[in-house]
Amino acid sequence: MDTEGTPARPDPPRVAWRRQMRERVLAEARALAAEGGWDRVRVADLALRAEVSRPSIYKEFGDRAGIGRALVQRETEAFLLGLAAVLDRRRDDVGAAVEAGVAHALAEAGDNPFIDAVLGAARGGTDALLPFLTSRPEPVFSNARHLLADWLGEVAPGAPADRREEAADLAVRLTLSHMLLPSPRPAETPARVARAVRAVLGT
Repeated sequence: MDTEGTPARPDPPRVAWRRQMRERVLAEARALAAEGGWDRVRVADLALRAEVSRPSIYKEFGDRAGIGRALVQRETEAFLLGLAAVLDRRRDDVGAAVEAGVAHALAEAGDNPFIDAVLGAARGGTDALLPFLTSRPEPVFSNARHLLADWLGEVAPGAPADRREEAADLAVRLTLSHMLLPSPRPAETPARVARAVRAVLGT
């Protein structure tokens, strides 16, 4: 139903098909990347597994890089929703919330086969998806930093804005660094990052 309580009109068949096709292609792209790394994902394989023609894929995504961007955006949205939920469960304790958020991110890096494949390949210097996660427009890095900075603005309004921005940037950089190069004592990482954030905030 819409906001006024009336039943929502169903999507026209063509729109519904396009949405379903897009989701099938991204699901298969995720599976293939998790199996062998993004470098081995081919549009021909995606078309076969998703039961979609190659022209339809190119029309929807533009090119293979467009599929990569859409896939990372899809994964980013799911990751950030989970992170926001973790942070909001501990709004009364900034340090504990950041520690829980870092632990959640590190667990995702190990448990999510797609993220694990991207990071594992990046450690070997071969994966082409890492730039979408870190340095291209609106990557995971920037979105996570904005999310954390906004959250700190709500739960630690007494800290100067520049300190909150610095703390958010530091937390995300340290977490990403530990994803790419795990610490010899990974269980200590969340607490270490939380201590650094508290020090920057002055709490």
